[in-house]
Amino acid sequence: MEYRVGNIGRVFTVRMDHGEDLAESLKTLASTENIQAATFVLLGAVESGNLVAGPKKNERPPNKMWTSFEEAHEVVGAGNLFREKGEPVIHLHAGLGRAGDARIGCVRKENQVFMVIEAFVFELTGFEAERVWNGAEGYAPITFK
Repeated sequence: MEYRVGNIGRVFTVRMDHGEDLAESLKTLASTENIQAATFVLLGAVESGNLVAGPKKNERPPNKMWTSFEEAHEVVGAGNLFREKGEPVIHLHAGLGRAGDARIGCVRKENQVFMVIEAFVFELTGFEAERVWNGAEGYAPITFK
């Protein structure tokens, strides 16, 4: 385990509207506001999207299992944002539901907002960190400077 102590900087209350892309909206906020690190929570609905729902086998690097959907689902999620090679990268895990269909996973690729998503973004300050790709593990973990 490795960690740093920091502070909460600015707090953003964000509304994403019908048809907007969830991850791209958060990346745009990060670029516009020069957010280097943040954590966030969100709630609302998505009308279509893609999730990584686990590895096919317990091996690294993982061979991802994908799931996608084309009908509106309620969503609640928590995630973080760090830069990788200077660009904002979103890591969001969310639970989605529609009637008896429940899904949970890591939100990836395109995920379109249905009606509205409200997000609360808490900027993290007082330390330096970035995502650095680790090919042997198959992901880019947070790396402290």
